[in-house]
Amino acid sequence: MVEAQSDGSDDNPFHVIHGTCSKISDSIKSYRIHEVMIQIAMAWNDGWTGSHIRGRGSRLVAYETHMAQETSGSQEQQVEDEEEDPLGLGPTPISALSEHGISASDIKKLTEAGNDTIEAIAYQPRKSLLSIKGISEAKADKLLSICHQLIPLGFTTAAEIHNRRSVMIHITTGSKNLDTMLGGGIDTQSITEFYGEFRTGKSQLCHHLAVSCQLPANMGGGEGKCMFIDTEGTFRPERILAIAERYGMDGEEVLNNIAVARAYNSDHQSQLLREASRLMTLSRFAILIVDSATALYRTDYSGRGELADRQAHLAKFLRGCLGLAEQFGIAVVVTNHPDSGPGGGGLGKAPIGGNIMAHSSTTRLQFRKGRETTRIVKLIDSPCLPEGETKMSINQNGIGDPEEE
Repeated sequence: MVEAQSDGSDDNPFHVIHGTCSKISDSIKSYRIHEVMIQIAMAWNDGWTGSHIRGRGSRLVAYETHMAQETSGSQEQQVEDEEEDPLGLGPTPISALSEHGISASDIKKLTEAGNDTIEAIAYQPRKSLLSIKGISEAKADKLLSICHQLIPLGFTTAAEIHNRRSVMIHITTGSKNLDTMLGGGIDTQSITEFYGEFRTGKSQLCHHLAVSCQLPANMGGGEGKCMFIDTEGTFRPERILAIAERYGMDGEEVLNNIAVARAYNSDHQSQLLREASRLMTLSRFAILIVDSATALYRTDYSGRGELADRQAHLAKFLRGCLGLAEQFGIAVVVTNHPDSGPGGGGLGKAPIGGNIMAHSSTTRLQFRKGRETTRIVKLIDSPCLPEGETKMSINQNGIGDPEEE
């Protein structure tokens, strides 16, 4: 991944994590779980795929094999360590089903239907598998049984969840004010929604995140690539280059680490999500950006007669986004527009999507215009952060903080 120069943000919380990791190089062998998780989170660039750090019962699930070889001197020792360690990392490729009696033809059918990991199968309802051509009820039951054995879906302790969240990666927004309000930056493993009127900075922040996600973790980055679904034709590589220059990054390499697709209708938008899943099994991504998630729905579905169909389609799309966030440990950012119709109370402030969007988004941010380049960002909803409001600025080199007035 690209190397970068620090921008002087010594108060970045990841400096603390990075310093801690240098003192626990032997922690993998001793399996002190929370320390192992910190070390692995900081070591993506050495070969781990995905930023997803999760406990999975009584086994160590390695997404790539060489790290497992480093943590034990022999294959026998590796097996023994796996039985004793409750740490899991990364999604499990669907090809692993071949070791459990699933034929190559059935695996191909599952892959063509957009299932690239075992988690994708384990998380979906039985009827979704039955909708795949060639998958009978008996095969669906067998698949779910195998996947539920490999991916435990039962209860765990709150302490284990706390340990996992304590090392969760946050991606810097470029604004210290905004990062502070968000507890470190944009959360991974969840959906963050930006909504507001035009020219409030939503797309500008998306461009900044497409660059900052590639930074090292000790600079507030995700050490991964960016997946960008552009539904309004507003993605600008020139903006990416200006932001990359701010961090001393190689512009050409930064551009090559951003996978961009233009969506032309809501069905195409959902198809791109399935393609994103396939690409994420091949390379390490840190963030998925959809700008905007609702624009195409406004034109593809019109009137109250199609409202139910629109909401059902949108709900399925957002569920797919959340599935990618959970499987691959990425951050998902979607932008949204305000509703100026009757549902918006006549003020144009309520975001489109209603309860479907509200319940799918883990964190909601409202953007408003301020003076000159200043934008006001309000934290509307979060499961762990209080409501708050702060200011950011749109600068030539990306997102920053407004100058003292």
